[in-house]
Amino acid sequence: MEVQRKLLNSAERCVDEALLGLVRSSDGLVLLNGHRVVLRSDLSNLKGKVALLSGGGSGHEPAHAGFIGVGMLSGAVAGAVFASPPPGSILAAIVTLWQAGVSGVLLVVKNYTGDRLNFGLAAEQARAQGVAIDMVMVADDCAFGQTSKAGRRGLCGTVFVHKVAGALAEEGCSLETIVSRVTKAVKGIGTLGVSLSPCSVPGCLPSFQLPAGEMELGLGIHGEPGIKRSKVASADEVVKTMLNHMVDPSSQSHLPLNAGDSVVLCMNNLGSLSNLEMSVVTGVAIRLLEERGVFVARVMSGSFMTSLEMAGVSLSLMHVDQEILRLFDAKTTAPAWPNLSSTSLSGRRWSTEPAKRVSEETMHIPGPLSAVMQKALEAISLSLLEHQEELNGLDRAAGDGDCGSTHALAARAIQEWLQGHQVPGCPGQLLSTLAGLVQDKMGGSSGALYSLFLTAAAVPLKGQSDPAAWAKALQAGTEAMKRYGGAEPGDRTMLDALCPAVEELQNLLSSSPSGAMDVLQAAVKRAELGAESTRYLTAKAGRASYVGTDHQTLPDPGAVAIAVILKVVCETLSGIGH
Repeated sequence: MEVQRKLLNSAERCVDEALLGLVRSSDGLVLLNGHRVVLRSDLSNLKGKVALLSGGGSGHEPAHAGFIGVGMLSGAVAGAVFASPPPGSILAAIVTLWQAGVSGVLLVVKNYTGDRLNFGLAAEQARAQGVAIDMVMVADDCAFGQTSKAGRRGLCGTVFVHKVAGALAEEGCSLETIVSRVTKAVKGIGTLGVSLSPCSVPGCLPSFQLPAGEMELGLGIHGEPGIKRSKVASADEVVKTMLNHMVDPSSQSHLPLNAGDSVVLCMNNLGSLSNLEMSVVTGVAIRLLEERGVFVARVMSGSFMTSLEMAGVSLSLMHVDQEILRLFDAKTTAPAWPNLSSTSLSGRRWSTEPAKRVSEETMHIPGPLSAVMQKALEAISLSLLEHQEELNGLDRAAGDGDCGSTHALAARAIQEWLQGHQVPGCPGQLLSTLAGLVQDKMGGSSGALYSLFLTAAAVPLKGQSDPAAWAKALQAGTEAMKRYGGAEPGDRTMLDALCPAVEELQNLLSSSPSGAMDVLQAAVKRAELGAESTRYLTAKAGRASYVGTDHQTLPDPGAVAIAVILKVVCETLSGIGH
């Protein structure tokens, strides 16, 4: 087994460099020289108020220094990775805060032996120097059914305490009042974690071994053993197991939870779960709590107290009433505190109906052009189906071999639509309808490109149907394809057939009505030549651009399809005497 590589300069300097990076990126924080201590940069604003100090081993970022700010911590003391900070640094932080004129100092400490001893020693030394000081211990771990003499471990629920105590301190409450109210709140906090992987202290081997496909329930934030190993299950099953264990009355460390209770939920990423996974487990937790009849007042989801790169999540709950919620919602400048909603989440409407697509069906009134356009659509559909295998074969040389099949989907969708609908007399309405069809039925980038073309081309044809309007429409559609597709003529795409044809069709703007067919026939010829020219072009857009040029000796299938469509339109119009 190898030591895991990390993006650090040095295992020995990583804590100091991390604290420096945090402080340099936030003007509300400063370092205490000679110590791994971060303080608020505006200590003068703490005069007459209670200061809050917390801390612990590093490796749990953003805890604890990320929670320093107005309305939360006044300072944080960092130890080495997963090691309690030395009492000398804790005392230096206490004295600095006291000398800034605070009315008292409250230490918020996670229940680990090293933290209890070192923070306790510093507290006694400070008290001996005349500092008004007290300590609140957070022990929110719900893992073990039988609690040991050491008690329950302190986990991510500590962040709740930072917030509630910080809000009380900012309001000017006395040290005694804050201790009393926070001590009561701590009794209503519970946390349980699950991990899919271990973590490793920089320069060291992983803290424990977890076989592939297994997870561990109830582990500590330093990789301490949990209570159970099992096969990795679905998010639903994992979160359900966590909640069931947390509230099991047979466990001495359970968190009482009953229907009608109101809670704040914190889903804490232990290090390397993706945001996608975090959103899934958060949604599951909310649903399961609501199914129990629990009112979810607020939700935190993200990284708040990590275990380096551990792949896992902890679930924390805090019972709340309106007063605790008021404190929880109080503003803070702490950089790691999320921008949360201050309205209750359970019971709110969390989805809305999409806007109805504007339908022009009621305006589909047949007109003089309806029969012509229907014949053209029928002919185009048949021709694309006849060319399906040819287009697929061309696409297999430089793509995924589905160009013909994709065009066939559009052809069948048009045929099906024609069986149940009248073709409107307005060309613009027809193109808008076709745009919706290919968008829904054709799929892929081809569907999007054709839908873009038809949508843009429909605009100049609303209320107009003369040859000049068609020329403007085809130009508008082509420009939309170029704008959003990113391709240009010469990139070996359908544009190599479409652009020269549309350029030729611009002659409709000045030609006489009797010369329109000549222009259209010339446009078809240029489309066919453009499609043939793609044999000699290097693909610069689309899927074919990832294929070597030695595989591209056949014409581009998209360009061939454009030439086929234009030829069919020309033949249809010629056949009916237009």
